[in-house]
Amino acid sequence: MGDVLAGNHAVWEFDSDSVLIRFARGMRTPRLWNALGERRIPLEALTGVSVEVSAGGRRDAVVLRAVPRPGADPLMEAAAGQLKESCDPYRLTLPADRADAAEAFADALRGRIGPGADEPADRFLVEVPQPPLQLKAYDARVGFDGSAVTFHWSRTGASSTKWRSGDQRFALTSLSGVEWVSPERPGAGYLRLLPREGAPGVGDPRADHDLAAAVFGVGYGAVHESLPFAAAVLAALRARTPVASLPRARSGEDGRLQHLGELYGAGLLTDSEYAALRDRLAADA
Repeated sequence: MGDVLAGNHAVWEFDSDSVLIRFARGMRTPRLWNALGERRIPLEALTGVSVEVSAGGRRDAVVLRAVPRPGADPLMEAAAGQLKESCDPYRLTLPADRADAAEAFADALRGRIGPGADEPADRFLVEVPQPPLQLKAYDARVGFDGSAVTFHWSRTGASSTKWRSGDQRFALTSLSGVEWVSPERPGAGYLRLLPREGAPGVGDPRADHDLAAAVFGVGYGAVHESLPFAAAVLAALRARTPVASLPRARSGEDGRLQHLGELYGAGLLTDSEYAALRDRLAADA
């Protein structure tokens, strides 16, 4: 184990290849941090570290901030710059008299950040909450089981468009991305799935009419609940191997493999089930 730096509501521990951030639980800790609990940030997920003095309030403070590489952390990718500074999980505030300790910690991190840190990461490097997950939005209960996202519309909150259309299920293989708009921004926030191909009722710019979106409201879809949910879906999307990228089958296998691909594309098979059945077909050929 390496150096330890304790700040307001969090403790950072520097190891040889990562930084473990433990968020304190309490009334004054940002609710997002409470929900995250702790995060291990691989050093290859960072592009830089800064230390600055922040004047304000009753006394000066020192702010240590790690800068994640673009594409390295699904939580920050989903947030897309919408997080308040006080909720930034890469930010640690310390009393001004800990400036030297903060600088030493930052120097140690900088010394371990390798070449290529300025380049976007080719895959997610930081873990996020794992499914199954549930989210209570204003107009729906949203679930994610690892292979599909489901919307169960609220009888009182959902628009007539959504209610008449019935509950919706979107297999991950049918999606290309996720859009999260913070409930703390002006206007209603929402979670919107981005399908690969358009479908009736999907893609309406009005989130309360879009069958692939759930609307937030006061007490519904709070940042500490909805952002980790969006990040988990985004991480799962990036981790999947699209059917189209798999090797083409020989002519004798086309029919069975095509059917297998259709089942996988509909979300009826997990990645491991699909791979096992595909390999079995190849072995029998």
